[in-house]
This record gives sequence, structure tokens and C-alpha cells, in this order.
Amino acid sequence: MSRLSRDFFVRDTLTVARALLGQRLVRMLDGVRLSGRIVEVEAYIGEKDQASHARCGLTGRNAPMFGPPGHAYVYFIYGMHHCFNVVTERQNYPAAVLIRALEPLEGIEVMRARRGGVPHVRLTNGPARLCQALNIDRRRFDGADMCAPDALLF
Repeated sequence: MSRLSRDFFVRDTLTVARALLGQRLVRMLDGVRLSGRIVEVEAYIGEKDQASHARCGLTGRNAPMFGPPGHAYVYFIYGMHHCFNVVTERQNYPAAVLIRALEPLEGIEVMRARRGGVPHVRLTNGPARLCQALNIDRRRFDGADMCAPDALLF
């Protein structure tokens, strides 16, 4: 399986969102490959999108969303959950796709342990749940280049 190229993300956000459905998200964690098929996404496009974190302009928190396409934008909500997005379109234009849910494929036992033994159907069925299952957090991945050959998340 090959990584998605930068060109994949340098497209209209809605096009990227649709194209991400069915793609595999892979996280290498301590030498173990965790993966899932992307089954639900949300697109956020520009500062005029009232649901977007960019609606109030560039801030320290949302800076990665204004960054290069193919980079991660990971944010922390409610003081306890992380959410993972991939930046799209072009530098300095805030657009991203939130990965909302995965169908777990590899490393399921590791995911289950990270999620406290929940049933298979609940392992990655929400943006915070998939981040917990794959150990995706802001400190490690916010702004990370997912197209880099050595990326741990792609």
C-alpha cells in the first residue's frame, strides 16, 4: 500500500473528502501497524464556513489548518478529546477534512486495549474514539506532514 501524495490533498476540499472515503488511515505505534478504512468525514472550507475553526481567522490553535496540504490538524476539545483533520487545497487557505470514523482493519487488539475493551463496533466510530484508538494527539501530530516517507501517520 502506498501513501497518498501531496497532489491528492492539493485539490478542492469536497473532492478530497469524497476521495478519502474508502482510503486506509495507517498509524505506526511502537512497531505495530494500526489501520482502518475511512468511512465518515466532514469538510471545512475557508473562513466563511461558520462551522470551521478558521471562521475567526488565524490563531495559534488553528495555525496548521492554514498550513500546507497533506499536513495534520489535530485539536483538543472539551479538555479531554483529540480530533484529527487533514489539511487540503493550498497554503494560507484554511481548509481541512475531519476524519470522523474508521472501520478497524489492523491492530484491532491494540485499539481495543487503548479504548478500554469496548466492542468492535465502538472502537473507532467517532473522531475522538478513533484518535484514542490510534493514539493520535495534538502534541505528536498537529502540523505533521502525512506525506513524508517517515510519517508515523498516513
